[in-house]
Amino acid sequence: MPKIGVVVLTMGDRPAELQALLDSVAAQEGDPATVVVLAQGVALPPLPDGVDGVGLPENLGIPGGRNAGVRWLRERGGVDVVVVLDDDGLLPRTDTFRLVREAFAANPRLGVAGFRIADETGASQRRHVPRLGGRNPLVSGPVTTFLGGGHAIRTSVIDQVGDFPAPFFYAHEETDFAWRALNAGWEIDYRADMVLQHPRTAASRHKVYYRNTGRNRVWLAKRHLPAVLVPVYLATWAAYTLVQRPPLSGLAAWWSGFFEGVRTPCPPRRPMRWRTVWRMTRLGRPPVF
Repeated sequence: MPKIGVVVLTMGDRPAELQALLDSVAAQEGDPATVVVLAQGVALPPLPDGVDGVGLPENLGIPGGRNAGVRWLRERGGVDVVVVLDDDGLLPRTDTFRLVREAFAANPRLGVAGFRIADETGASQRRHVPRLGGRNPLVSGPVTTFLGGGHAIRTSVIDQVGDFPAPFFYAHEETDFAWRALNAGWEIDYRADMVLQHPRTAASRHKVYYRNTGRNRVWLAKRHLPAVLVPVYLATWAAYTLVQRPPLSGLAAWWSGFFEGVRTPCPPRRPMRWRTVWRMTRLGRPPVF
């Protein structure tokens, strides 16, 4: 069965939640996973036996921190699947890693398994379901992206398509990776039975949310979409943002980020094949929404 490595990023401000998460990881059935906690520009918190810690000298952002965790696991060797978990999450079931191993062993084309994110009541927020409209959170199936808070990636996919995009820092780094994986022929599954319990929160709680969301949408399109789809994608998301009626400060930050993305490059540009566009459309999410 595939061997699992776990990456957890922390800013050191959730010691109780981190300990609860690590306890739930240790309680998983089967062979113990290799676990590393990376502290981003802060001192490492106390860690239980069997968990390694890495102190990064600065905050590399979410994608940069994950890349550092994957590099650390590679140096240790023997990891077939990387599981990434939020430090304020919790695995409420003890069979999650068994399900991960079975899923990747059964399907050699499975590149990513996205977990269902649920609050303490078992409910999933609409934004946490990677389907248009946030439909059917309790139904597993193939999708075109995945949630960053809880997911598993086959290491050979990372070998083929590359790391998470570190310049993104925060927002849409999972979609960037997912589009590259799909274009390389890998499958992405949303698994309702692989649950990460996570407090109900608003994405806008992050100070850089609006700016990075606007900038990274543009970078995402410039990096991966066929030229004719770039303006369609950006117009769709601009309209969606206006319909959501964010606060004026948030809207100003979003437009600032949007035009920053237009002005600044984020190479490389490798447009996906039209075959991939059609595949995503058949999966219910063409790359213009």
